[in-house]
Amino acid sequence: MSQRTGRIEKDVNASTSNKLLVICVDRDNDVGDKAGITTPVIGRDACIEAAQRLALEDPEDADSNSIFAAIKTYEDLISKGYQVEVVTVAGDKNRGVQADEKILLETRKVLEKFSANGAIIVSDGEDDESVIPVIQNVLPVVSVQRVVMKVSRSVEYSYAVFGKYLKMLAYDSKYSKFFLGVPGILLLIGGVATVFGYTAEIFAVLVSILGAAFLIRAFDIDRVWSSWSKPTPMGFIRMFTMVAGVLLILSSVPAGVSTVDSELVKADAQFISIITDKMIVGQFVSGAIPILWIGMGSIFAGTLLSNWIGGIPRQISDILRIIVLGALYPTILQFTKIMINDEPSLTLIPPLLGGLAATLISATILFKKYRKHKDQEMISD
Repeated sequence: MSQRTGRIEKDVNASTSNKLLVICVDRDNDVGDKAGITTPVIGRDACIEAAQRLALEDPEDADSNSIFAAIKTYEDLISKGYQVEVVTVAGDKNRGVQADEKILLETRKVLEKFSANGAIIVSDGEDDESVIPVIQNVLPVVSVQRVVMKVSRSVEYSYAVFGKYLKMLAYDSKYSKFFLGVPGILLLIGGVATVFGYTAEIFAVLVSILGAAFLIRAFDIDRVWSSWSKPTPMGFIRMFTMVAGVLLILSSVPAGVSTVDSELVKADAQFISIITDKMIVGQFVSGAIPILWIGMGSIFAGTLLSNWIGGIPRQISDILRIIVLGALYPTILQFTKIMINDEPSLTLIPPLLGGLAATLISATILFKKYRKHKDQEMISD
């Protein structure tokens, strides 16, 4: 609950009023419906009792704080020598015209007992303040005071957490380089391009940069690269095999293109017709698959070697990854032969079953070896 008595004194001193009425407005009649109090409530002690009863019935209702605020205003003005009375008037739970008429009648009833010539309205929001023109019909309003509730602890905590994360985004390099760095780069490029008149082309560039940033963050590419490129023997091995593998994978595309018979690709052929031609796709895959598999194998082998040197217990999964890659090669190769030579689809089953059997046998042997090694370690301990 917050009151600014300095504002009240300023408003009162600016008026000619010498008998003031502090009016607490409860337009939806919470004090009557919840606490069962008949309004108008006249006098300091009666208002204190009404506020206490309402607070006990509904501690979260702001109207009880408004009544206490009106009492505080009354006491401040009494201490400064004013002739003051404090009252609480209420409307109706349905608000509207019925509530305003009730407040007007109660205000007139109060004026019959205390002939004030100025009013100070105390409320907790715009809804209660909407009756000010109604009260002004019978009594000049010299000041309006709104009670603002102090935020709850949970709200304060929410603001504190929000501020903490804002500082983290601004000053923590792990987050600021993405949440501030990427937008900063986009704005800088956009501004420079606008100056030089490249407004049409810059949109594609900005979208590409933003898309790349999202992909890097979504798949943790930056973290993976930082861990792979650490200045250690394992890091150098991973970095070398990664770069070599990526280059080989990229080079598989032109290798596949060069394998395609140029007579199959017509000069006026559309892209959709090219990629749906099984002969062209089969020749492209058959030419790209060896270099593509070598590139992927080099990446997997680099991971296996670096983990083995570093003593990281991931050798089983690393070995199985290489075995699965090799087991899939005959299946993919047979698939290309089916597309190119129109061989029966059933010819795909033998290499598929052979690759599955090799994977299962290898996995069984590796896991047995792993368990035996673990049992020996437990016995030695």
